[in-house]
Formats: sequence, structure tokens, C-alpha cells
Amino acid sequence: MTTDAPNRPVTIITGGGRGIGAAIADRLAADGHDLFLTYRDRAADAEAVAHRCRAAGSRVELHQVELADLEAAAGVVPAAVAAFGVVTGLVNNAGITGKIGPFLDAPIEESELVFRINVLAPIVLTRAAIAHMSTERGGAGGAIVNISSGAATNGSPHTYIPYAMSKAALNVLTIGAAKEFAADGVRVNTVSPGTTFTEIHAAAGRPDAPTERAGRIPMGRAGYPHEIAGAVAYLLSTDASYTTGTDIRVTGGN
Repeated sequence: MTTDAPNRPVTIITGGGRGIGAAIADRLAADGHDLFLTYRDRAADAEAVAHRCRAAGSRVELHQVELADLEAAAGVVPAAVAAFGVVTGLVNNAGITGKIGPFLDAPIEESELVFRINVLAPIVLTRAAIAHMSTERGGAGGAIVNISSGAATNGSPHTYIPYAMSKAALNVLTIGAAKEFAADGVRVNTVSPGTTFTEIHAAAGRPDAPTERAGRIPMGRAGYPHEIAGAVAYLLSTDASYTTGTDIRVTGGN
């Protein structure tokens, strides 16, 4: 792992304080990234992630932000640039599902919040990151990874259709931005986890969802956050230098 700070990648991870975001932070720290981690609440959890990553040799900055506030979201990339001087990677990881339940019972206000956090905030962040990274604008290039979901392609009936819709929109953001900015030195890709052991299911009202769904997964189990992190690390690495506009599904066969 390099310790030459000017040559180290600098990656923003939204929702980097727990769950899949924390696993991505751990993996990227081990791979030699400096990190700018956003979190909404539970500062102690975010501090614990930062402590582990610093112990692995990373410079780490924490940034508390409510991404549903799009003006606040617009400040994330500038804050990271101010802290490190450059940003080479962005992982749009933060997201919410809304409550698990029938489509007709989903309040429109909840669906609006899902779209603000899962779609509009990534648009704001991605635009800012591309404007900074684009070689056409004087940047040095970079890579963006959007954390989508297997739900984007199955619709999640009886579960959370608006969430699935939001992740399908994120997939289209990847495809469009990848094509538009490929010549500008910016790669944009997606990682789509299947059901994974994180707290997101408890927040949706079904803490046992990963175990309950295991029988419908070809591999017979839900995934673990570190299994998602490996795909993200690949897409941010030089090994993926000719990879853009793709979606890596980490779904146990679904």
C-alpha cells in the first residue's frame, strides 16, 4: 500500500458509517484509498469506521449530512476537495427503502423521500464529481460507482415498488453518464447487491428479511457487506480501466 499522499486515490463514500458503506470503507482503506465518509446520524458508528480505516493507513474525513436536503448534498464534493485537494472516486451508497409492504399502502410522502435520497442526491453528487474529475474541465479523471439493487430489475412486488423504481433510475444514471463522459476520463458503473445482512431491513420493518428470503436465493443465503465491497473496489481500481456503464450483480444467483 502506497503512503505517498499526493498519489493516493481519494474516494467519497456516502452512507459510509455503517452497513455496506462501512464495508466499502474498510476495503478501500486496505487498498490504499484516502476516504471522505458521509453519515446522517450515529456519529459513534462513523467514528469507529474512521478509526479502523486510519489504522489501516488512510487519511479519513467524516462529514455529517442529510442527503434529502439537496443543498446540503451539493456541498459534499466541494467539502471533500477542500479537505484533500482532489477527489478521484465517488461511491453513491447512501439509500433508504421505505417500509416493506403493499404498493397501495406506501405513502406518497415516503416515496418522495426515497427518491430524494436514492435518486436526486446521487444526481447532485454525480454532477459535482464529474465537473471536478472531467479532463475536459481540467480534472484528472476518476470513477463513480452507484450502489443499486437487484430490486431494480424485479420490481419488488408486495415489498417496496417505489424503492425498486428509484434503483432502476440509478441504473439509468449510470448508463447515461457513462456514455456521456467516457471521453472525459470519467468511468461510471453500478454494483447491484441482492438481499444483504444489514440494518436496512430493520428500518424497513422486517429485520429478519435476509433469513426469510434465503430459500428464494439460488445460493441459499443472503450476502454480507464485504462481498459487495469487493465489487466496488474492483470498479474503482485500474483493473477496471476499460469498464464503464456496466452493472455487477452481487445477488447470490438471483
